[in-house]
Amino acid sequence: MEYSPPPLFKQGAPARVKVTVFALISIALLVLDSHLHALAMVRQVTGTVLYPLQMAALMPRDALSSMGDYFSSLSALQKEVHDLKSQQVLAAQNMQQAQLEMSENVQLRKLMGAREHLPVKSMMSEILYDARDSSSRKIVLDRGVREGVTLGLPVIDGAGVVGQVTRVFPFTSEVTLLTDREQAIPVQVLRNGLRSVAYGRGQSGLLDLRFVAPNADIQVGDVLITSGMDGVYPAGLAVAKVVQVENSAAGAFGRVVCQPLAGIDRHRQLLILMALPELAPRPPEEPPKVVGKKSNLPKMAPIKGGAPPIAAATAPAPAAAKPAMPAAAKLAAAKPATPPAVKPAAPATATPGEGR
Repeated sequence: MEYSPPPLFKQGAPARVKVTVFALISIALLVLDSHLHALAMVRQVTGTVLYPLQMAALMPRDALSSMGDYFSSLSALQKEVHDLKSQQVLAAQNMQQAQLEMSENVQLRKLMGAREHLPVKSMMSEILYDARDSSSRKIVLDRGVREGVTLGLPVIDGAGVVGQVTRVFPFTSEVTLLTDREQAIPVQVLRNGLRSVAYGRGQSGLLDLRFVAPNADIQVGDVLITSGMDGVYPAGLAVAKVVQVENSAAGAFGRVVCQPLAGIDRHRQLLILMALPELAPRPPEEPPKVVGKKSNLPKMAPIKGGAPPIAAATAPAPAAAKPAMPAAAKLAAAKPATPPAVKPAAPATATPGEGR
């Protein structure tokens, strides 16, 4: 009995024959297309039909490629952002340093200009830090006893008065600002010369003019300068500007609030005036008048005859008259002929001064 394989496993013509036949057909089609261009339309239709299949076949490759590009571009962008941020921080730091140097340059120029117009010798100094006590208004400078700084020297900047040296150390010195509650400075209004005293208000950074009459000629915007009457601050230095005036008719004094003109909270460089202004010595005080011990009342003359003075009659008998009573009694006993009309008070009136 003859065996035949199932249709699925039937091979037909040999593979070599099939390859040879299809190769000849391909060569014929290539020759025909190259000479007659008869397959151009067929090629276009075939490419159009197969294009979606080509895209679908290329999708895994494109996905893998785009994923790699995404992660590589993300890491590159992150690195670029980090570099840009570092450059930005460096540029901001350089800009801040440049602005600080520019402001310091401007401040130094102002200080040099103020130094040329000062009548006394001055020395440049720099603020190291604020004082430890937060309730007070004090700063510490980098100049001390070695540089000739002494107590009481005034400190200014290019705009006006800053404060006064209150403590001195070998290498540093402490300055109490004008706005401290314990600080006061005599001032006068530049417009009309009205004199007053400015007191600090503490943390608010303002000044007060106390004990000002309600009708005083002070207006908002007036500039206050040092009067030079305290012997510490030279006359003519700018101090503050009036920002508020309250005149109450009911009160005995008005209220004037001033804003300091100096850069107390802004500048790092200050000038220390190394000499106090020279003032003429005060005239000697007059010696106190000695009041005389003698009274200026007129002397009272004794009354001749009649009744004794009221003061003598009403005054108690002096202690010296008591021991004389026994002697008078003996005298009366020895002389019985003495009339009884003799008054025992007569010896008290013998001395006129006893009645006064």
